Amino acid sequence: QQPVSVIGAGRTDSGVHASGQVIAFDVAWQHTTNDLWRALNANLPETIAIRSLDETAPDFHPRFSARSRTYVYTLYAAPVRQPLLSRYAWHVPSRTALDLSAMAQGAARLIGWHDFATFGQPTVGESTVRRVWVARWVPRLPAADACWQEGPGPAYQFHIEANGFLRGMVRRVVGTLLEVGSGLRTAPAFAEAMASRDVARAAPPAPPCGLCLWRVSYAATPAEDT
Repeated sequence: QQPVSVIGAGRTDSGVHASGQVIAFDVAWQHTTNDLWRALNANLPETIAIRSLDETAPDFHPRFSARSRTYVYTLYAAPVRQPLLSRYAWHVPSRTALDLSAMAQGAARLIGWHDFATFGQPTVGESTVRRVWVARWVPRLPAADACWQEGPGPAYQFHIEANGFLRGMVRRVVGTLLEVGSGLRTAPAFAEAMASRDVARAAPPAPPCGLCLWRVSYAATPAEDT
């Protein structure tokens, strides 16, 4: 029963998911934090849940206080799509597995400080330089693996952690690395495209359905989940 402004750690494109979004707000509350947590979840729509709630310092900002963000992209290669997975994974029509080793070689070129103008536009300011700590592919079933059918083809997840991302960056990176895994370009060609700072040399962005904001970290040293 009071006006509240909510600040988020970042925006996601339409159709992109978030399992680790962080928000902050100021509110006058006379009960415990646990009571507020239960009350919020009781009133939120079914599509949103607050996993934890903590009181923070007055100067905490979910976006500008963050040290890193981690995104996970899920896709699977199969001749026939699986409708039960369509909301959370990208179906890549294929009768053969992707070259995971080649995609890993391409992803390794992302590590460190680089200008990522090839893969997106800045959300604030003009700089397109970002630092990437983690960029790796892992063979894994999607989160909805309870609905996974026999013999659909292999699934892959791309994990990337950086101090920030350009608009559309992860989806263009995934789309371009998919071309590496499909044999349409090599890992060195991927690196050359990245160095060109020309968005026209990136592949079309991967669909938003497979992308998830996995974690926003406020630790001094970013660390990847094992």
